[in-house]
Amino acid sequence: MSVTLQTDAFDPGALLSAFCRGRQETGGICSFTGLARAEAGQTRLLTLEAYPGFTDAAIAAMALEAAGRFGLQDWRIVHRVGPISPGEAIVFVATAAAHRRAAFEACDHLMDWLKSRAPFWKQEQGLDGNRWIEPTARDLADAARWDEAAG
Repeated sequence: MSVTLQTDAFDPGALLSAFCRGRQETGGICSFTGLARAEAGQTRLLTLEAYPGFTDAAIAAMALEAAGRFGLQDWRIVHRVGPISPGEAIVFVATAAAHRRAAFEACDHLMDWLKSRAPFWKQEQGLDGNRWIEPTARDLADAARWDEAAG
């Protein structure tokens, strides 16, 4: 169980292989890797800002809540910060559970939370200058469904 914020690129395949290693009581592992999009050539660079010690603690607290909610055996989150080029991996999330459904739901839940509520500040650098990125209505709706399911 860990959260890593890093500026360096990472290999999602290597992370997944390491996460899977040595599991004899795990029935399902689900993973998600998010990539930076070029937005049809409009985005040249995406920059994510975070406050070390604050952002990672908030993500860890959210992941621990999800672990309890879905009965996870383990989880791993790696998130890039700093400048990220189109095509590069931004985020890796892996969840392990005794059964597949819990692993799927927890991974989906964690990504919805990371996309809409994690304390990151995102700026897109494009052909027309820079702009700050906020969660979309779809991002917020995706996250809200988990609030409704918990209530």
